[in-house]
Amino acid sequence: QVQPVESGGGSAQAGGSLRISCRAPGLASIACGADWFRLAPGMQREWVSSITAAGAGSYADAVQGRFTISKDRAKATVYLQMNSLKPEDTAMYSCKTNGPYCPVSILGQGTQVTVSS
Repeated sequence: QVQPVESGGGSAQAGGSLRISCRAPGLASIACGADWFRLAPGMQREWVSSITAAGAGSYADAVQGRFTISKDRAKATVYLQMNSLKPEDTAMYSCKTNGPYCPVSILGQGTQVTVSS
């Protein structure tokens, strides 16, 4: 199983922006997309966003209009651009690859995003 590597997390003020990355070998192929999840203390893990192998993005209602997912096959990386951040976006963000012809992936170890008011 493949385990992606996330990076780019950090701290931001409410209203600010961060971009986090998910790197996995399969993302260099046309067979793989990726999913982002987040886990906040005391909460259940929730789905945030997905991009298909063809490049179509989808978003949870909580982030729609603020977050943008994209993929760079040359860098085998999926990005999540997070704008207009809110304190409730504070969480550990993890990713995994997706796609019926994509090698099976487990969640990465994650990157921490902390938003202060």
